[in-house]
Amino acid sequence: MIFASPHSGRDYPADFLLQAVLDRRAIRSSEDAFVDELFGMAPELGAPLLAARAPRAYIDLNRAADELDPAVIEGLVRVPHNPRISSGLGVIPRVVAGGRAIYRGKLPLAEAEARLKRFWHPYHQALAGLIEEVRADCGQAVLIDCHSMPHEAIEAHTRPGHPRPEVVLGDRYGATASREVMERVEAAFAGAGLRVGRNAPFAGAYVAQAYGRPSRGVHVVQVEIDRALYMDEVRVERLAGFAGFRDLIAGVVAELVSGAGAAGRLAAE
Repeated sequence: MIFASPHSGRDYPADFLLQAVLDRRAIRSSEDAFVDELFGMAPELGAPLLAARAPRAYIDLNRAADELDPAVIEGLVRVPHNPRISSGLGVIPRVVAGGRAIYRGKLPLAEAEARLKRFWHPYHQALAGLIEEVRADCGQAVLIDCHSMPHEAIEAHTRPGHPRPEVVLGDRYGATASREVMERVEAAFAGAGLRVGRNAPFAGAYVAQAYGRPSRGVHVVQVEIDRALYMDEVRVERLAGFAGFRDLIAGVVAELVSGAGAAGRLAAE
């Protein structure tokens, strides 16, 4: 079992903040704030946690390295249609939540390439290394790709009369994790009293696509948690009950890690 948080980074470079037309609070609206803290007990429970430090508004580690946006990066030829790039959410984002532009103009291609070299490639080298190490040792690896979702995103995708999910699990409709793994992850969150949905409105992005290979023993489940459960989304601050919710997630992590150990022992037998 591996946990990763690619969008909780909050080390904002000073030159980036000077480039941006938004204030720091607005820039942080794209951040999966505090998700690394929610899952921070994973190493104590026996599973690695890879947490990004670079912020999502600066470089999005859940995008492919070639998802470069010609509307924000100079010197690019026209790229094939990609809905993430078109919406401004490529690997070097053009906008934050709500479609608010980050920059006044374009960035040099050399700067985009420097960000990829400094942050994107090391993160994915580390992630790929962890996955291969666990798979080699245990026969299988399960990556929990940890995220948070704006409360309003769930509102818009909940059918009238149906309860709103508090956690959305994504496996790209069965492509990135086996049914057994998905059911085990769902049971762990549901057992903690959380309402769980699957694949809508978030089915998984680059990390799930790139690494999820159930036939090869690598399973990826993207986890999206409603931010309203633990933080003030406007102020980007922890709610008073944050510690209690973190303890609840710790119980989920403990259940997943212990279940993975049992599954690994059965597979070995």
